[in-house]
Amino acid sequence: MTADRIVHIVAGTMILISIALAHFAHPNWIGLAAFVGINLAQSGFTNFCPLSSILKKAGVKEGNCC
Repeated sequence: MTADRIVHIVAGTMILISIALAHFAHPNWIGLAAFVGINLAQSGFTNFCPLSSILKKAGVKEGNCC
């Protein structure tokens, strides 16, 4: 599995968890989904993703997910 695929999986999971927590626990959890969305948008413009950098340093191979 490549770093790009892991980033997409983690981001999608975090958004789903955030929505569930906002619904069942407290509405302020929606801020986590907003943070993940903003981070995805900025990484699209700047080509910098903190999770991707961490994964690459951990030895996960680089590659395009598509």
